[in-house]
Amino acid sequence: MARRSGTTSALLVGTAMAMTALGLGGVTLAAQAGPDTAPQVTAQTAAHSGHTMAAPRYASGDDPDGDGYIMADPPVTGVKPSDATPPHRYFHEFQANCNFTHAAPDDPIVYPGQPGASHNHTFMGNTTTAADSTTASLSAGESVCKAPDDLSAYWVPTVFNGDKPVYPVGPQTIYYKAGVTDYTSVRPFPKGLRYVVGSPMQTRDEFRNLKGWVEGWECGNSYGNIDFPATCPSTPDTQLNIRLQAPSCWDGIHLDTPDHKSHMAYPVVKPGTNDNVCPADHPVAVPMVEFKMAFPVNGDMSKVRLASGASYTFHYDFFNAWDDPTLKALVDHCIVGGLQCDARGYDETNPQAGAALGPDYRLP
Repeated sequence: MARRSGTTSALLVGTAMAMTALGLGGVTLAAQAGPDTAPQVTAQTAAHSGHTMAAPRYASGDDPDGDGYIMADPPVTGVKPSDATPPHRYFHEFQANCNFTHAAPDDPIVYPGQPGASHNHTFMGNTTTAADSTTASLSAGESVCKAPDDLSAYWVPTVFNGDKPVYPVGPQTIYYKAGVTDYTSVRPFPKGLRYVVGSPMQTRDEFRNLKGWVEGWECGNSYGNIDFPATCPSTPDTQLNIRLQAPSCWDGIHLDTPDHKSHMAYPVVKPGTNDNVCPADHPVAVPMVEFKMAFPVNGDMSKVRLASGASYTFHYDFFNAWDDPTLKALVDHCIVGGLQCDARGYDETNPQAGAALGPDYRLP
């Protein structure tokens, strides 16, 4: 796989570390480890409520030289952000409905190859996700998503009620949408693209001001909460909910960067219009992922917390391992086609358009 030269990578890593030390991006890089030595993990660090970003020089998996950069091969170049205005369609999306698989103090993006180094995470989608997961290992794994060829890994900090973990029940809704006005310009993710949305280190104000904020924590008729509501209706169908949207503009070059964020960007508003376009330095429009999580907890919420800390430390991770033709079929049919699709790529309000996948949720 093509990579930056060592000199350039070292410069960029140094810049990233300097920016992080200044507090930019709301994350902190851990102390640098040698290229073949994992940072020491103690019981105290494994149990901490937050975590820092992994040392960029830890060699592992998809990043054998440990510089924190994973390069797209081939890169996508020569793309300019589209400012076209296609025919108006209210929807341009499809769903990935994925079940809970397991929980573990692992994070293959932030702490690759370092089992137990993270706070506890709740994993969905790929059943094999672990600290040492790579693009190849996920692609060889199995999925509990409705579309079995969605081998991607999705994870969030585990919710606790006191000392009891609260895991999602049933398929969770993960939307893939157009984040830009020109929905016809959206293209599939490259295999192996990964990123973190939000940060376990963020403050209340940073959480509220995230560009991907939708309605904060919700339960019953309570919306827009930064903190967990004090109480939620004690009814069987009441759950704690949250939605958070990911950036949908890619730089076309990196599958990951040391801060796990800077290769991605949110759309910007084109001056003089209400149109959303990708910025020039992140010109490639990809699907906007939106996690819509539901946790079965209600009643007295005073003991509810996240493994990462307070309610406003919520964040999530996405590691793309879709089968390429399957993802392309769904993106082309549902997003580019301006439809509101389920996990099969079927829009019940436009039955004449058919479905992207067969009854078994696979390509025909």
